[in-house]
Amino acid sequence: MLKFDFTYMLQENVAGGLKEEEIVAHSENVVGFLKRLDVDRPGFVNAVMTRKWIDSVNELSDFIFTFDNLFVLGIGGSALGNIALQYALRPFNWNSMTADERNGYLRIFIVDNVDPDYLASMLDCVDPRKTLFNVISKSGTTAEPMANYLIIRGLLENYGLDVKNHVIFTTDPEKGVLRRIGRAEGIRMLEIPPDVGGRFSVLTPVGLLSAKAAGLDIEELIIGAREAYERTINSPFWENPAALIATTHYLHYKKGRTISVMMAYSNRLYYLADWYRQLWAESLGKMYDNEGNKVYVGQTPVKALGAVDQHSQVQLYNEGPDDKVFTFLRTERFDREITIPKLHNNEPELAYLGGKKLSQLLNSEQVGTQLALAKHGRPSMTISFPQIDEYHIGQFFMYYELATVVAGYLFNVNPYDQPGVELGKKITYALMGREGFEEYNFANEIIRKVEIG
Repeated sequence: MLKFDFTYMLQENVAGGLKEEEIVAHSENVVGFLKRLDVDRPGFVNAVMTRKWIDSVNELSDFIFTFDNLFVLGIGGSALGNIALQYALRPFNWNSMTADERNGYLRIFIVDNVDPDYLASMLDCVDPRKTLFNVISKSGTTAEPMANYLIIRGLLENYGLDVKNHVIFTTDPEKGVLRRIGRAEGIRMLEIPPDVGGRFSVLTPVGLLSAKAAGLDIEELIIGAREAYERTINSPFWENPAALIATTHYLHYKKGRTISVMMAYSNRLYYLADWYRQLWAESLGKMYDNEGNKVYVGQTPVKALGAVDQHSQVQLYNEGPDDKVFTFLRTERFDREITIPKLHNNEPELAYLGGKKLSQLLNSEQVGTQLALAKHGRPSMTISFPQIDEYHIGQFFMYYELATVVAGYLFNVNPYDQPGVELGKKITYALMGREGFEEYNFANEIIRKVEIG
């Protein structure tokens, strides 16, 4: 099980921490909310309580493993979970390994932008004849993956390849342009559960297909998530990670700590912080509360990497504005270990490192950073992975999805919508000439323009 340490969230240990009675004041409401949630479970919970989504991916195994590469086209929730899974659970040099070194599993390329330099360089890495393209969009209207789909489709046609033999759509089960095209052309399709939004969808076919293609144990991902849910629903408040994450972050927000920094002391865990940024920001950053009052709430999530950002950010964290609450991610066991050689024994600045393991240095730096923050009155918590594997990654996803929903309850906002994203999409449609969106072309409404160069 993941270990959650809230020691440095408390006033007894950190001058800027919370009093126990402040936390307890919300315990009854939070526990009551979780009981109601268990009666009317959200879609992302239901998704891990059934074999339907695992089986839908497994049924495509014979088709998937005829390819050398999987090329995922998505953005936001249809990409960040995929990226986090691959970086956490596959070596950084995975795509440069031979097929034998990968035991026949696919190289994974995830394209989550429409930067032409980026897309072109990614396409340079693959042979389209040996590549399966997974287009992910629930609505089929998201401009970025749809533009990349059109480019990929044109590429396949230029190669004289049959599109339906190289493409899988992951989309809404009933409606949308991808569903229409897939039905008309016999393209294989996976369903996104209709009651699961993009940022909550990593443990559906959105994330499970790329995990399967890379040889990850998708059963263990789901088991970990399911057990995290059961622990959240059945544990008392002070033994409930999701409840405590939400409550402590809410209370620190009320004290002016409007920024949540997730700092991973593992390169493999770093992209979990990217996934968290979208989850926390889109779910909680809202103009209106559930009664329609203007509230402008939301805690800004920031990612950081230890020990790298000790040399770029930690000065600010310790001595800058006291507007942040910190979460450290660390692992107790690395898959590979390196011992520092005993050299220059006559040089005290170097000799103390000799014979030590790099993992000891990295985890010592995490403790040092946390204690320094505590000395400066800055609150933090730590999540420790016994090891980085599918089971514990699945737990992490579920705990944070639940913590986000609980935080939405405390902030009194809807954690499932994202109205602030939609206007930008409509303006983009207008700028790109999409019919029916002309009223959103605000580019000519500028009164005074200032440009240099």
